[in-house]
Amino acid sequence: MRLAELSERSGVSTATIKYYLREGLLTPGRQINTTTAEYDEEHLRRLRLIRAMIQVGRVPVATVKEVLGHVDDDSLPRAMRLGTAVWALPQVPEPDADDEFVQGARVAMEGLLKTLGWSNAQAMTTVSPSFRSLVVAAAALRRLGYDWSPETLVPYARLMRQVAELDMEFMESHVSEAEKAEVAVLGAVLVEPMLQALHRLAQEEESTRRYGFE
Repeated sequence: MRLAELSERSGVSTATIKYYLREGLLTPGRQINTTTAEYDEEHLRRLRLIRAMIQVGRVPVATVKEVLGHVDDDSLPRAMRLGTAVWALPQVPEPDADDEFVQGARVAMEGLLKTLGWSNAQAMTTVSPSFRSLVVAAAALRRLGYDWSPETLVPYARLMRQVAELDMEFMESHVSEAEKAEVAVLGAVLVEPMLQALHRLAQEEESTRRYGFE
């Protein structure tokens, strides 16, 4: 398809597509002559992915470029390819290591992983943005006087492990390594908000069941 058709089918203006091409987010089309290029379904799929990350996920363009660079890097093993792509997304800042609440939360969350037997997660606590997010949230709760202990979190974590297994099964239903990496990224950008919304809807349902509308 030509640029005009790619724009029409994707709903993205030609000017924006040209910007994505200049920034390297979208690979160039097949050059027909000096002024015309041809694009295919892969360009359309990638363009829709880019727009979902930017418009729905609110991911900055520079970050999208970095994430897609990891998605496209077929020199990496699958686990590293998926991890680096997801880790490139916006993350919480590094907490103050000298903060007593952070220190206590880190020890508690390390204990949680040990209790769960999540040895791979234990090995990555110093580099994992996900573990950092866990520590930051736990520290904030402790600072407010609410200590969500490892014992409290264990049943939640086990439910999340089941969710992760479903995630992996869905990802593995796709054929190419690039598609698998894209699904992992979309899981972080789009599916996590869906799961959060379902969690809140479940809370509303259970709250109403217990207490009614009074």
